[in-house]
Amino acid sequence: MPDRGGGPTGPRIRVGRPSRRVRTLLMTLGVLAVLGMAFTMFAGFWTDWLWYRSVHYSSVFTTTLSTKIGLFFVFGLLMAAAVGVNIWLAHRLRPPLSAMSMEQQSLDRYRMGIAPYKKWLLLAITSLVGLIAGASASSQWRVWLMWVNGVPFHQKDPQFHLDVSFYAFDLPWYRFLLGFGFAAAILSLLAAALTHYLYGGLRITSPGARATAAATGHLSVLLGIFVALKAVAYWLDRYGLAVKSSDFKATGDWTGLRYVDANAYLPAKTILFCIAVICALLFFATLWRRTWQLPVIGFGLMVLSAILIGGLYPAIVQKFTVQPNEQAKEAPYVQKNLKATREAYGIDDTKVTEYSGTSTTKDKTKLRADVDSTASIRIVDPNVVSPTFQQLQQIRNYYAFPTNLDVDRYSEDGKDQDTVIGLRELNLNGIPKNNWINDHFRYTHGYGVVAAKGTEVDSEGRPVFTESDLPSKGDLGKYEQQIYYGEKTTTYSIVGGPQKEIDYSDDSGEKTTSYTGKSGVNLSNPLNRAAYAVAFNEPQILYSGAIGDGSRILYNRTPKERVEAVAPWLTIDGDAYPAVVDGHIQWIVDAYTTSNGYPYASRTTLGDTTADSLTATNNNRAVVAQQNQVNYIRNSVKATVDAYTGQVKLYQWDTEDPVLKTWMKAFPGTVEPRSDISASLMAHLRYPQDLFKVQRELLTRYHVTDAQTFLSGSEVWQVPDDPTNKSGSAVPPYYLSMKMPDQSAQAFSLTTTFTPNGRDNLSAFMAVDSEAGSPDYGKIRILKLPTSTTVGGPKQVQSAFNSQQDIAESIKLLKGGDSDIEYGNLLTVPLDGGLLYVEPVYVRGGGLKYPLLRKVLVAYGNKTAFEDTLDEGLNKVFGAETSTTPPDTGTTSPPTSSNPTVQQALTDAQKAFDAGQQALKKGDWEAYGQAQKDLQAALKRAEDAQAAAEKSSGSDKSSPSPSTSPSASSSPSSSPSSASG
Repeated sequence: MPDRGGGPTGPRIRVGRPSRRVRTLLMTLGVLAVLGMAFTMFAGFWTDWLWYRSVHYSSVFTTTLSTKIGLFFVFGLLMAAAVGVNIWLAHRLRPPLSAMSMEQQSLDRYRMGIAPYKKWLLLAITSLVGLIAGASASSQWRVWLMWVNGVPFHQKDPQFHLDVSFYAFDLPWYRFLLGFGFAAAILSLLAAALTHYLYGGLRITSPGARATAAATGHLSVLLGIFVALKAVAYWLDRYGLAVKSSDFKATGDWTGLRYVDANAYLPAKTILFCIAVICALLFFATLWRRTWQLPVIGFGLMVLSAILIGGLYPAIVQKFTVQPNEQAKEAPYVQKNLKATREAYGIDDTKVTEYSGTSTTKDKTKLRADVDSTASIRIVDPNVVSPTFQQLQQIRNYYAFPTNLDVDRYSEDGKDQDTVIGLRELNLNGIPKNNWINDHFRYTHGYGVVAAKGTEVDSEGRPVFTESDLPSKGDLGKYEQQIYYGEKTTTYSIVGGPQKEIDYSDDSGEKTTSYTGKSGVNLSNPLNRAAYAVAFNEPQILYSGAIGDGSRILYNRTPKERVEAVAPWLTIDGDAYPAVVDGHIQWIVDAYTTSNGYPYASRTTLGDTTADSLTATNNNRAVVAQQNQVNYIRNSVKATVDAYTGQVKLYQWDTEDPVLKTWMKAFPGTVEPRSDISASLMAHLRYPQDLFKVQRELLTRYHVTDAQTFLSGSEVWQVPDDPTNKSGSAVPPYYLSMKMPDQSAQAFSLTTTFTPNGRDNLSAFMAVDSEAGSPDYGKIRILKLPTSTTVGGPKQVQSAFNSQQDIAESIKLLKGGDSDIEYGNLLTVPLDGGLLYVEPVYVRGGGLKYPLLRKVLVAYGNKTAFEDTLDEGLNKVFGAETSTTPPDTGTTSPPTSSNPTVQQALTDAQKAFDAGQQALKKGDWEAYGQAQKDLQAALKRAEDAQAAAEKSSGSDKSSPSPSTSPSASSSPSSSPSSASG
């Protein structure tokens, strides 16, 4: 055993090889580490496979995986082969050692160092570049599937007359192949040049020839391939001009050819293509001529041409031909852009109608009566009343409602009613004690639907619930109320095993249950438990006694997560909404097919165009593909997710969309035909908000169809900021049942307003028919106001509300104490040439933690009102009442009655009313609420006494009906849709 250490008299340190036990331990640890990493990778793959199989979309997993693997190996091997063959060839063509120069002889030590490892070094280099290239190629699986499965659009671009599918499906794949070819050529050239230099084929400082004939030929061929690829790039660039984005001063972002593109860049690309082909041939010719002279001259000519023809010439054309007469030169190309953009975003059938903005009807009674037939005005704002739902219907702390509730339609007495709806979802932050068992085994689901009428509140400003309590009951009938999948369900649960779950609690105590659905992955298999323990980094899954026969793990539980996972080729709308359909709670998710390759269509960024004041405060409503730039979009798929079973279904909605047809070819059997949508589900489908927001953003410019008007910029609109809050973000669109001027009946619609660019007055009102079963579904109507007159926009109307002295004083009174004012949605309704604005006003305060509707702002023309109820506000604005509204006698004294019992009850009612008004002035909401209850009780006593008297006397005229009491008619509680104020 050798020793090292000090001198002859110094200590010696004996160094030996590790003992067999240590070596064995190290080898064992190494093997275990490798096995651990391998199992970790396997766990991710295995759990993904199990999940896709559990939702019956295993074909999506296998198709995606096989495509990625195929691309990885094909392009990885191609890149490895290209680099490896060129290194081998350069080594094979090396000159004999005797011919090497002094410069090369100095590299002997490097050659000798790598000589024993040449094969391994070659394998390592080719493997590395192959892995990198394969990984890059596998990420292009969408591009490959779209190319190989692409179907025609049956629409041609106006410049090259090629089907749009060439730009949407073919061109992206050709560009990928071109990029791969460039990478392979460059890496092969570098590897070959380095090998030639190392083995003497290339010389840098030695006198004489710089390269051997063999090296010259080899490198020339590689350079020729590179230049040939550049020629292909020039040719593809010609078509790329049709989808090229550029900055156009007249319009901002621009897609497609302009005058300079068609008359300068296009011929320049063609000329450069020819020059590149000639240059490539000159490089290939060095195989025979063995000289670099002509290829170098050719390459220099190509570079010079690219500068002069491809850069300088178009700049000259733009400066001296286009700019002096830009509108005339650009108009034909702008016209193509207008047509393509309107087609690509589905706004080409938009109906624009001139609208005066001012009513000419003198009969105010008729106008007042027309309000009810024109719109079912929703005074319950789903974006404000979530805390009210939470306070009144949460029942238990471990339930919660979403920040923004949803608006849907449910039938009541044969008539559709706009309904505000939310689910009582699980809130883990509210459970009594957080631990692993409670969080994942006992508290596993929410319970029940809570719904309220959108057009009514009760006498205290609270929603009128049509489905409430726990378990929920009401107008929706019987349905499966347990909610295992929802927007707030973001963690996994293990159900169905020995551990019982908390179902709900009532007066008799907690009710338990055990999940009986087939959703999730079975954990009875030890392999599955081990895989999930690793994948979720939760060792207890492996050994916990709470897991046994029948245990199933539920995860990926939000509707958007599930749809995005089973259809990764779709872009998901930011707002999934629930509906009770055929005895089940179904989450309805709108999904889009998009493309970035529609020729001449201007691009938009989804994250920017779908942002509004709601997404600014609630990221859950943001569209998933936030930064995707697209220039084609369709709401091609309607998806549902069962809140109990988690079952995902995809339905074909747009039967003509070629992008969806392409994906249906790539993933056969995943999308069900539109005919499979049941009538009960169809009743709850609606026009999606994110698509509407994209379309309205485009329509700020593309509502015009004339190129000259478009270029002048005189008709540019903007989406106004939300005037009801200080977010500075765009006003959100609102769902509302209403009737546009050319419609005969109300339709469930999605609405928005426009203002002129840089100004606050109204320029247009836009609505789209959102009833899925309607023949006009998706029809966009725009009412365009004249530019010669000024009609108040949302911000101006809000300012008018706030600036009126009597309204300002009333708001100040409502803010008394620690109360806060919250403005609801400012709704706009076209009415007889004018525009009716309605805005509910909520008060949160007086010890209450939730907002109650106290006032309603109404404006029409130059009239405004700030009243306790919508009916009172409309009556004041129009100076007239509907026939169903009891007349107001203008006095607050109770009527006389021959019945002393009735008289006493009416006296009590008057006292209660006066007490309520005094409490209102003081801002004492508790006292006000008690007064309202006393008022209702007194009126009920009067009504009962009057009925009894009439029955005994046989007369119905002995005394006035209590319902006509001035106190009752002037009281906020007199109307079923009233909001106490």
